[in-house]
Amino acid sequence: MKKIKINGGKELKGTIRISGAKNSAVALVPASLLSDGIVTIDNIPNISDIDALNEILEFLGAKVVRDKDRMIIDQTSLENKEIPESKAKKLRASYYFMSALLGKYKHVEMYFPGGCSIGARPIDQTLKGFRALGAEVIEEGNKFTIDAKELTGAEVSLDMPSVGATINTILVAVKAKGTTTILNAAKEPEIVNVATFLNNMGAKITGAGTSEITIKGVNKLGNGFAEVIPDRIEAGTYVIAGALMGNSLKIENIIPEHIESLTLKLKEMNVPIKVHEDNLIVSRCEGMKSVNIKTQGYPGFATDLQQPMTSLLVYANGTSTLEETIYENRFQNVAFLNSMGADIVIDGRKIYIKGPKKLKGKEIVATDLRAGACLVLAGLKAEGQTVIKEVEHILRGYENIIQKLQNVGADIILVDE
Repeated sequence: MKKIKINGGKELKGTIRISGAKNSAVALVPASLLSDGIVTIDNIPNISDIDALNEILEFLGAKVVRDKDRMIIDQTSLENKEIPESKAKKLRASYYFMSALLGKYKHVEMYFPGGCSIGARPIDQTLKGFRALGAEVIEEGNKFTIDAKELTGAEVSLDMPSVGATINTILVAVKAKGTTTILNAAKEPEIVNVATFLNNMGAKITGAGTSEITIKGVNKLGNGFAEVIPDRIEAGTYVIAGALMGNSLKIENIIPEHIESLTLKLKEMNVPIKVHEDNLIVSRCEGMKSVNIKTQGYPGFATDLQQPMTSLLVYANGTSTLEETIYENRFQNVAFLNSMGADIVIDGRKIYIKGPKKLKGKEIVATDLRAGACLVLAGLKAEGQTVIKEVEHILRGYENIIQKLQNVGADIILVDE
């Protein structure tokens, strides 16, 4: 069983380079199935989620070559067959294969996707898009069989601006007949990354990054190239680490506007932060002010940074409030922070964090990816040693997190006990 051990209180100084975005890469890889040729994706992060997608690609008959952060995928021998539950449940993003295969072959069989247990995470909005374009969806237990005699463009109005449903509707509409319009679409940068990739192969997608996206169906997609954008959630996580323990810690290879909702909050807290064209410099602050935060879809405060941010708010003067509007089960990190000495109260979808408090190292558990990131951050500043169990959650979403933190001075190791 892998564990992360951290001896807290070490200053972080130097440079952390941000990798390709997990949330973008896990959509770009399945989207490549829509190509009728060979695609190349650069800046792929080396994380276990990509390994799981690679496994599904090869199961379907695609030929995959990985060289450092480059992935070359040859679709010419692809075979449409049922994706086993054992593979689908490894990660949430497996459902992008559902829409890509449906869009390409008008038939798909696979199981409900897996991923972190952070709430109900239904796929009803994705299925709404499928049905609007003419597909019939049969659910038998955890298995979905989806068929379409013909996929025809339609207007799809999402009940909420879901990133997954927006991308899935784009994927299934790319080769549909006619025009599809997605209303109340999510605006996240990862959606723009996927749309640009598909357009490079010959798709006709406009409006990505706005609340209304239009897709004019095409018959064929050729070879393609994509570069994964920098990971705004990884960037935000390390920026928070700098606010906790940094001494002019540099975070490079970022797109500043992608994390502006975070940097504005940090400035409100009096955290010393200087933002440049593709990097920023952040240092710790002992006299931080409390703040109020509400998670929202992009460009609002990212739900994926809510849990990491909690580790910082513990040290702010006064009472901070943090409201989670996206997922109902995203406070699993709170009990562990409280066991380390935090004073956090959960009230429905809100938490109240009274500070400043000093945390002490404990043995704790990473219940999901971003809760794990929160606990790593807490351990960096806590007195004594913090031991984190079930760290596979963390490793599937953060490339080389141990090495990156070691390189800037953290006393952190990964052990297998």
